[in-house]
Amino acid sequence: MNDLVREHTALGDSDLEWLHLLVSEWQLLSDLSFADLVLWVPTRDGTRYVSVAQMRPNTGPTSYQDDMVGHLVPRGRRPLLDAALDEGRIVREGDPEWREEVPVRVESIPVRRDGRVLGVIARNTNLLTVRTPSRLELTYLQSASDLAQMIAAGAFPFPAEQVDMDASPRAGDGLIRLDAEGMVQYASPNALSAYHRLGLAADLVGLHLGKATAELAPARGPVDEALVKLASGWAPREFEVEGGDGVIQLRAIPLKPKGTHTGSLVLLRDVTELRRRERELITKDATIREIHHRVKNNLQTVAALLRLQARRMDAAPAREALEEAVRRVGSIAIVHETLSQTLDESVEFDEIADRVLAMVAEISPGRVAARRTGKFGILTAEIATPLSMVLTELLQNALEHGFGPGESGSVDVGVVRGRELITVVVQDDGRGLPEGFDAQQAGNLGLQIVRTLVVGELGGGFDMVPAPGGGTKVVLEVPLETR
Repeated sequence: MNDLVREHTALGDSDLEWLHLLVSEWQLLSDLSFADLVLWVPTRDGTRYVSVAQMRPNTGPTSYQDDMVGHLVPRGRRPLLDAALDEGRIVREGDPEWREEVPVRVESIPVRRDGRVLGVIARNTNLLTVRTPSRLELTYLQSASDLAQMIAAGAFPFPAEQVDMDASPRAGDGLIRLDAEGMVQYASPNALSAYHRLGLAADLVGLHLGKATAELAPARGPVDEALVKLASGWAPREFEVEGGDGVIQLRAIPLKPKGTHTGSLVLLRDVTELRRRERELITKDATIREIHHRVKNNLQTVAALLRLQARRMDAAPAREALEEAVRRVGSIAIVHETLSQTLDESVEFDEIADRVLAMVAEISPGRVAARRTGKFGILTAEIATPLSMVLTELLQNALEHGFGPGESGSVDVGVVRGRELITVVVQDDGRGLPEGFDAQQAGNLGLQIVRTLVVGELGGGFDMVPAPGGGTKVVLEVPLETR
């Protein structure tokens, strides 16, 4: 619509925004009218009309099999459009048109904003299935007539009301028509069923909707008074009411077809099952986060016990082995701590990698600098947990075996993330690999852990080679989808 309006018409941005607001709401007018709607806007030179939007009804057969958006019609070919635009009134005169052996009643509704007519809505009703209307259909048509008059007067849609039309109730979900005092004149079967689920035992017709709704809701006091006013339809609002065994979503639309409040239209939908599922998901998410939190606490407890045991060891190799185990457990705990703070089973791994770098760098404080370049991005828990352990092992191996006592240097972690693969390069400028070293056969426990996790669990690749200029270079290739 933006492109058509800017290419063919002289309307400004504020006028275009009004048309967008109208189009976001006019499914209601189409359903209540049982009619197709086409929005025509005069071109910049005033000699033609361009159709910028179209809507088909959910409540009846369409009058247009083809898409009308983008069509240009010269002025004079459709007299009803000319009359509505020039006179600023709803035009219903004329006999039905015949389209492919289908009689169609055509009406024109001017779209007014700030006293100016921006365009015309052509309302086209397929008359092939016309029959004696029921009470529901009469209420629909009367409500559609009121909304059409409000559009022609510039009183609808309501600019201050922000409605999510995908989640908002529609006419077929449930409809209640109120008089000026808020008394129920008509309630559709779906609307009545929704109120029965709230606990209403009687019929709605003849009741004051605001008071009846407040009595069914458990809240009292100021909230009760506000609910009475909202459900009476005095202001355009959307709200929910919970009571009995149900939850209903209501949308109130004040009707002012001639500038004075003559009643209200209340659309409602039973959202009991939807809200129940949402609560179950919230409970499930909270449970999962609590589990991760407890796993993290348990791992930290294990790490603390290992640390205490290490301090009691007299043999240096045993103490170092326990300290390595502390760091391995700590790297897993970091992942679970991050997972306990998110709503899904994914983590921002860059933060985890930086914490692993800081934790492992404690082995040689001030001597070896550890840096990261590139971004891991968001990873699933299935990848993040083993990858954090792999990163811990590689960094620990580089710091312990790449640099001797008193030696200084650096360890760089470079990350390149592709669409299907993450490539991680861990490179140090230390003493390098011993002659004849084979990374695929080495018996070091840390390298065995790396091989098992990268190749076996992550389904990736692992290699360790001498770095250009000295030192060691480790290359990891990790698929973004685990096997």
